[in-house]
Amino acid sequence: MDLQLKNRTYLVTGGSSGIGLATVAMLLDEGANVVTCARDVDRLNAALDPLPGADRRLTAACDVRDRDAVAALVEAGRDRFGGVDGLVNNAGNSRMKPRAETTLDDWRDEFDLKFSSVVNTVDAALPLLRKSTAASIVNISAVLARQPETRLVTTSAARAGLLNFSKSLSLELAGEGIRVNSVSLGLVDTGQWQRRYEKSGFDGSFEEWEAEIAADRGIGLGRFGRADEVAFQIVSLLSPRSSYITGTSIDVCGGVARYV
Repeated sequence: MDLQLKNRTYLVTGGSSGIGLATVAMLLDEGANVVTCARDVDRLNAALDPLPGADRRLTAACDVRDRDAVAALVEAGRDRFGGVDGLVNNAGNSRMKPRAETTLDDWRDEFDLKFSSVVNTVDAALPLLRKSTAASIVNISAVLARQPETRLVTTSAARAGLLNFSKSLSLELAGEGIRVNSVSLGLVDTGQWQRRYEKSGFDGSFEEWEAEIAADRGIGLGRFGRADEVAFQIVSLLSPRSSYITGTSIDVCGGVARYV
């Protein structure tokens, strides 16, 4: 199926690994232009080097918490490809820390990375999105937004705020034809779970270790998700074929969500 992404331009934050990298690869496979960033541009370029479509991608070092740097990234994308048709706000890892050990600076840093960064990209890209015939924003959230985890208290709160903001933004921009959706993650192996397995000393295969954790966490499908499984949902939401979908959140979590 043609997702109608060819020659359109998408900005993906956090493109050097995991879900961001898988999303960039899928967009390039669909013939899209991609603007992507990471704080370590050398690592980003090394990750993208094996992918096809070198002439259809633009990379840059960018800390998404830096409003001016984000604005410069969007401007560079406009200069290279003529505009921006969509955003994927993906930057940010989980912060494993209980509330009693969380400092005020931890709270500020978490919200700056997972919430303010999205405000930065949206504000910078909106003038270009308004010129697109198929504008779409996809914000990466987590089931933690509606099913909090005490070991991830700052991440749970920041994701909840982002999910609420995404809904508000979808209502605000619907009249302009700009769609806003979220993809909420469960446990996805983007490399970190493999590293934890290697350090765990578990006497068995990764699949056996994974299945034990999945059972403990109540993941219905009995395993972790994969980055490409998440990327497929992201790219589908970016597609003009999803033109009647806005203001929603799609869970990619293997059935771990318990809310209705």
